Amino acid sequence: MGSLRVQVLRASVPATDESYQGKRPRRKHTSGMHLRVVAVATNIPGPLAAARLVKLGAEVVKVEPPHGDPLEVAAPAWYAELTAGMRVERLDLRCSESRMLAHLANADLLITTLRPKALDAAHLDWPRLHAAFPRLCHVAVVGEAGEHADRAGHDLTYQARAGLLSPPAMPRAVAADMFAAERVFSAALEALLERDRTGEGTRHEIAIAESAAVLADAARHGLTTPSGPLGGALPYYGLYRASDGWIALAALEPHFQQRLREALGVDANDRDALAARFAEHSCVYWEETAEQYDLPIAALPHGASAR
Repeated sequence: MGSLRVQVLRASVPATDESYQGKRPRRKHTSGMHLRVVAVATNIPGPLAAARLVKLGAEVVKVEPPHGDPLEVAAPAWYAELTAGMRVERLDLRCSESRMLAHLANADLLITTLRPKALDAAHLDWPRLHAAFPRLCHVAVVGEAGEHADRAGHDLTYQARAGLLSPPAMPRAVAADMFAAERVFSAALEALLERDRTGEGTRHEIAIAESAAVLADAARHGLTTPSGPLGGALPYYGLYRASDGWIALAALEPHFQQRLREALGVDANDRDALAARFAEHSCVYWEETAEQYDLPIAALPHGASAR
């Protein structure tokens, strides 16, 4: 995919907040300029969205606290993947205002993952930002929307509130964080397109809790509950033991069920017959059979277990 470019037409507007006065340089009108992003973001949603923008050609400065990003310690290889192509700076926002102003004066987009009270303390609240940098777009990642935006939380607590967990098993994916990152990416593009139309930057808020709630919609509507069609009620849509592991079968459509009968010689609606048949051969055998008959069958990684 080609580089993401935005038309940048910056007006030299004097700042209204005295803490910004005299700190915003005048810039010439420029078109066809690469997107410049400042990401005051740690952990997953903000950095993942910023990484998506890097792949589109954006220039990203990732600002971390003095102690760094916890993800670098928890998953160093993933952190390296996400920050590839970014310039990483560690700043104490409480005493690095001039440095942040220099970054923001040249930025088209700001992504933050700080709680509102922390943004206020760092003088990065929206009224102040918009007054000083009218064309700057801001996507703010918060835990919860509205009056609870300062409430503490992480992916696990948002999944818990949304009903996505099955205790005592821990989730295998940071689903709320990952989906929030996609929403941040979409909001960033939306903000930039809106600025292209109006000439004004806008603020978008992405709540991780709302992302988790959207992910729970399938269960809320009965699709993935234990009695639901995608939750285990259908014999031809589920997990089965093979002779050396587990396989996933997803023969939802009638033509897949017909092919399943032809390939296995059993009724697609007979769970016991399917289980007995799948147990006869290895995961590799069943994946080869899936290729031969064009069936939606996939082996789980070795060591995986059904819950």
